[in-house]
Amino acid sequence: KDFTAYADVCFRQFGDRVSYWTTVNEPNAFANLGYDYGIAPPQRCSSINHCSRGNSSTEPYITVHHVLLAHASVARLYRKKYQDKQRGYIGVNIFAFGLLPLTNSTEDAIATQRYYDFLIGWMANPLVYGDYPKIMKQNVGSRLPAFSDRESKQVKGSADFLGVINYYIVYVKDNPSSLNKKLRDWNADSATEIFCQNTPRRSSLKDISRVKYLHAYIGSVLDAVRNGSNIRGYFMWSFLDVFELMDGYESSYGLYYVDRDDPDLKRYPKLSAHWYSQFLKGRSLSSDEDFALEKNFSGPSYGHDYQ
Repeated sequence: KDFTAYADVCFRQFGDRVSYWTTVNEPNAFANLGYDYGIAPPQRCSSINHCSRGNSSTEPYITVHHVLLAHASVARLYRKKYQDKQRGYIGVNIFAFGLLPLTNSTEDAIATQRYYDFLIGWMANPLVYGDYPKIMKQNVGSRLPAFSDRESKQVKGSADFLGVINYYIVYVKDNPSSLNKKLRDWNADSATEIFCQNTPRRSSLKDISRVKYLHAYIGSVLDAVRNGSNIRGYFMWSFLDVFELMDGYESSYGLYYVDRDDPDLKRYPKLSAHWYSQFLKGRSLSSDEDFALEKNFSGPSYGHDYQ
């Protein structure tokens, strides 16, 4: 009720200027980080080495369940009271990875789909179908909250859009032995292991890797649209190097570098900022043009690790 009342104020005060509303950002991420691993607020988990309280086997699932119900309540309010007049859309952002099987084995292929169901289907399935994925219900059992018929109808179809936030690719390996653990959590229930490619946390002003990533990702989005996918937009995150929940200012996500040694926090455009600017102006840049842009790029000179 409190969250719906808060949303009501936001719709009333800002709805004439907001076309797309995200009720909750990455609930599947903060449920695991805050209620399973205990490394983000409110720091609840089963491990006595990390947390003073909490239950990793149940609380992440309870958290997401109530987020879905809260989202449905807010969406119902928006559609009933504001949407016809303000002509906006309401949805949820889901934390995601690109997922690939570690090997060509059938087991890893099945495990990849299972991890997808646990990571993305955890949120997406209730919003589209009104219930959790079958594999989650099977592996988690009674620890996974159940929707009543009324709740299922409220959650189903309550999102006009799903925002999928992709960070990087992980490789998935089958790990059935985790289901035999006495103390089970989300990771154990998914019965998988994941492997990340090592990537630098800080980047150069000449961030050609980000340019290549943007070029490939946007190209893939275009291919998906041409093949019939109902994708309505793409957003680059972020404009500036910003504070990141788990890494602070160590990760460098921005198109613009922020010099935190400068009292004025001076901004410097990276190579990717120049590329993205050209792209938004309508230029269709080929790989050769990417290379030419890199060759001709000259960033500012100043004395620290971004030089």
